[in-house]
Amino acid sequence: MRILLITCAVISCFFSAGAQRLVSGGILKPEQERMDIRHYFIDLTVNPQAQTLTGSVNITLELKSASPVLLFDLSRLMKVEKITVDNKQVSFSQENDLINISGKTDFAPGRRIVKINYGGSPVIATRPPWVGGIQWEKDSTGNSWIALSCEGEGGKIYFPCKDHPSDEPDEGADMRITVPKGLVVAGPGLLKKTSNSGKQSVYHWQTKYPISNYCLVFNVGKFVVVKREYITISNNRVPMEFYVLEEHRNKAEHQLELLETSAHVLEKYFGEYPWVKEKIGIVETPHLGMEHQTMNAYGNKFTYTKVGGKDFDWLMHHEFGHEWWANKVTNRDWAHMWIQEGFCAYGDALYTRELEGEESYLKRMMRTGLAAQNKIPIVQGESGIDAEKAYHGDIYGKASFFLHTLRFIIGDSLFFPALKNFALDSANCCYNTVTTNMVDEYFSRVYGKKLTPLFDLFLRTTAKLEISVKNTVPGDYTLKTTNLSMKIPIEIVTSEGTQVLMIDNQGIKIKSAALPVIDPRMFYLKKLTFD
Repeated sequence: MRILLITCAVISCFFSAGAQRLVSGGILKPEQERMDIRHYFIDLTVNPQAQTLTGSVNITLELKSASPVLLFDLSRLMKVEKITVDNKQVSFSQENDLINISGKTDFAPGRRIVKINYGGSPVIATRPPWVGGIQWEKDSTGNSWIALSCEGEGGKIYFPCKDHPSDEPDEGADMRITVPKGLVVAGPGLLKKTSNSGKQSVYHWQTKYPISNYCLVFNVGKFVVVKREYITISNNRVPMEFYVLEEHRNKAEHQLELLETSAHVLEKYFGEYPWVKEKIGIVETPHLGMEHQTMNAYGNKFTYTKVGGKDFDWLMHHEFGHEWWANKVTNRDWAHMWIQEGFCAYGDALYTRELEGEESYLKRMMRTGLAAQNKIPIVQGESGIDAEKAYHGDIYGKASFFLHTLRFIIGDSLFFPALKNFALDSANCCYNTVTTNMVDEYFSRVYGKKLTPLFDLFLRTTAKLEISVKNTVPGDYTLKTTNLSMKIPIEIVTSEGTQVLMIDNQGIKIKSAALPVIDPRMFYLKKLTFD
């Protein structure tokens, strides 16, 4: 199905290696660790001519303990004018992409509301979405077409926030965006209200779900909204909406048909669409695409390939898969980015399995495994890793191949229900975030045996599984693993046929008139040694 591994490694990210060097995540600052973000209310006026954003953000937070300061992230290109805490004006300083707020006394524990008035010209995206920022573009008819992308940089490129993946606003977010009349704003959640005043239009979007700060973005354009209804696997009715440029209106209905097919496949394997109380949304953007909760960015220019004889838009399918893996199941630290990217990329392979069958899936996974680079471990630490360090191609392909390996080891009857139930379990999503150890513990519990050695080998090192094949006497072979301390099933072809044997570092003996073929369908990234 093409070089989807390589292509997917280019879709979702990001990071800003430009002059400003904004990078999301890293070590969580002690001042921010005290703050539990509950809600954001972003209220901005967009001026395409001046290329500025001006307005305010209300941040509702729960302060866990008394603190002399409140600390927020914000690009130095955006200038703060005034700050109040619980309606009282406070002192602040702004430097090094941080806002440091101080009061006459310590801020007391409890619920606090911080209002920050600010404005400026956000960093321009130089290679969106990988090097993110804002795009001040025009469509083919000369209308303003504005997009934001910031997964690698964080929402701080344009609004004050706590920029760490471990803390999403539990009570959701509101966005009230004012634009020149005639333009349309697409945003997360539900459109609560639109209004017009003179030469301006105001769009109020609201989500009541937790949401990553990099998903709190808006897109502006001369859009029309094409709609249909989607019925979920649990028989809930969810609106599907495509905010598409007027010039591409005639392509929108077919695009939504493809999106519906993707939704059915992903629901089969991962459970019901997560945001049933809001919408399934996509918006046409001048960049390739990005997973923005309930309003995914789409810029693949209606380019299709064929899967199972049907039109397929790999970009849209991949980004939509992030509604489960990233937006619903969110990594606690960028150190565990493989969870959102690897599981999502595996969902791309499952689309192939669903529409073309098991053999096509196996061929696809073999190509994916052969493309693994193994230059950097997928998991480079347990915490304090920023988006730039965590991001590399193997968190897509090698990580999805690891799930392929996991499937073979624990078997379909356990693996597929576990895959779905992991995403459905409230302990792993929504108001909770996940780590690699949590994934390990979950699948180990399902399997009934500890899988940690497997997770350590393939995720925390760049080593391949080493298998020794020793010929003792003609027709007798000893097989063993040399760098994995657990029994695993390995498919072996001998002169007697194909069998699956449990092998570990103690070794087993087999007989074959011909040299045995080890793991012919490639369920493992491996290194074979024949002696």
